[in-house]
Amino acid sequence: MEFGGTSSSLCLQHTSVAPLTRILGSTRTTAIVSTRDWRRRRRNQREGGFNIIVSCCNSVSVSYHKFVDFALDETSLHTHLFPSPLQEKFNSMNSKDGKGQLSMLSFQAEKIRLLRSLIIESETMQVLDFTVFPKVEYDLPIFCANFFSTARTNIVVLDLNPLHDIINQCDYKEKYFKSLIPLGLKYAEHFPWGGKLTSESITFFSPIVIWTKFTSSPQNYDLLYAAFRDYYKVWLDLVGKAVKETDESQLLRNIQAQHRYLTWRAEKDPGQGVLKKLIGDTLAKDMLRSFLFNGVDELGSKTFSDYFPQYCCDEGNKKGGAIGKSFENRPWDAKGEFLGSLASCYSAFFPLALVADAPWFSIASFFLVSWALPLL
Repeated sequence: MEFGGTSSSLCLQHTSVAPLTRILGSTRTTAIVSTRDWRRRRRNQREGGFNIIVSCCNSVSVSYHKFVDFALDETSLHTHLFPSPLQEKFNSMNSKDGKGQLSMLSFQAEKIRLLRSLIIESETMQVLDFTVFPKVEYDLPIFCANFFSTARTNIVVLDLNPLHDIINQCDYKEKYFKSLIPLGLKYAEHFPWGGKLTSESITFFSPIVIWTKFTSSPQNYDLLYAAFRDYYKVWLDLVGKAVKETDESQLLRNIQAQHRYLTWRAEKDPGQGVLKKLIGDTLAKDMLRSFLFNGVDELGSKTFSDYFPQYCCDEGNKKGGAIGKSFENRPWDAKGEFLGSLASCYSAFFPLALVADAPWFSIASFFLVSWALPLL
């Protein structure tokens, strides 16, 4: 099992919160290397030590590695990518039973705090969790692609998650999403709404979100790949136009928004159970906090209870319930205007945007728990 580093380094020590100036200047200036070199290493690892699983995965007729390859190539056309310090530790590993493999990549760039991907491959499923976090000097949306596939079914979330509230703050929606509505409408015709989402999770999605389920077929995978490419290209265009924020109050607001997002996901993500089954409790916890939701221990000192007190009972245990109405159909009109009312769901700091059923990592979490866990 390869996980990078020695056994004593598997769990990063909890670090105190850095001052703002330290957060903004913490990027390590690593030598730029070709992303193709990293992919070649990953490919050699798969071919050298994972032939059995790759063969068995033929029942799932899609490879998410090409999605990641496209993203890396496209990003390299816009900016210089260099490996994240996380890459040495989080690269690839086999599941405890030897029937699954987890492949990880992570990079940084001038305006990108962390570009990271996790691909899980087993005999019965493939999972992609690909997320790109902007640096806190920018209020850019967070690119999010979570795909779960078996031989029969696929569950997909693809979005540019808004960093700030777009339902009550029209200026942020106008800034980043007004011009993207036609793109969302284009793919909404091909990907039907995937079913109920609560108002809490809706608040953290954009009007162009693709939340869908479909049967496995080459045609559907080709369409998904096209959507991924189009969404990622427009996100990179936003990155290219983004202007560095210098106002300290806005910087702090960006930091808190990203930290709140990470705090929720690191604490409540139901995929913890799946990861624990695959790689054990210690490694799963470390992967969640140090890799998938990296920054939760660095960008702020607030705890889950600080951000989400309404989900804590007297004993301090987290509630799993959701608050508010659910939406069975897409809750935005053709102009990107929200059709519902979320007044009952908001607090002063918009914390309910990250409620339990939000399917960011649910493709590798909630749906893995309910669909794939019995198959592992």
